[in-house]
Amino acid sequence: MDRRSILRLAAGAAAACPMCLWVARAWASGSQGAPAAAGNVAPHWGYEGAGAAEHWGQLQPGFRVCALGLQQSPIDLTGPIGANLGSLQVNWLRMPLRIVNNGHTIQVNCEPGSGMELDGRPFSLLQFHFHHPSEHAVDGRRHAMEVHFVHGSDSGALAVLAVFFEEGAHNAALAPIWDVMPSEAGPEVLTGATIVPEQLLPADRSYYRYLGSQTTPPCSERVIWTVYRRTIAASRRQIAQFAELFPMNARPLQPLNRRLLLEML
Repeated sequence: MDRRSILRLAAGAAAACPMCLWVARAWASGSQGAPAAAGNVAPHWGYEGAGAAEHWGQLQPGFRVCALGLQQSPIDLTGPIGANLGSLQVNWLRMPLRIVNNGHTIQVNCEPGSGMELDGRPFSLLQFHFHHPSEHAVDGRRHAMEVHFVHGSDSGALAVLAVFFEEGAHNAALAPIWDVMPSEAGPEVLTGATIVPEQLLPADRSYYRYLGSQTTPPCSERVIWTVYRRTIAASRRQIAQFAELFPMNARPLQPLNRRLLLEML
């Protein structure tokens, strides 16, 4: 979805989801935070020091849910309940590689046309980005990395597919992204290469499901999370290459509170 489409999608849903317009503007600019008020400089957020995750809720009013929300992500995926989770159909196309280092991660912005159907509801693939180490844990253990495929619906709903990386063989699908990822924060780069995002999904498509939030400010809730149980491989060199840019860009684990963590039967 292009920038205009993202903003149009969110504007139409703003009455039901006021934070969606902020989210869309952040996606369109290559940032993952909420915009500052007119004339003000956005407060810095990050993963260390005064802007670290434990302070996000105090950085500006739009970030308060980071501290006060009860359905926050990421979580420890432990003790799931087996359930029939309905249908999940991924329909992603080969696309131009549009990449940005937004200062918090490496993000790939996606062309219109790719998406998924979740229980018959269509969602458009907006962007995907990476975390080191993984944000979610499984029985208390974090993996080497995690990729988040962020989707939006015409109603303003958000849904994310997440995949874990473990150290192993060289990942050929990751290589085109790693070969051109910018070493410093800056504007989006249209590389001239193409990628097939579905090659970053595991062969075994069983998954966990829960209702959570964005893992970065403004930490908006009611995000539908699907986290694949099986990992994919990335080489030690590939993991180290990302870690050189982002030694740690994973939010601390959040309490499950009274939510249900479901696992595909």
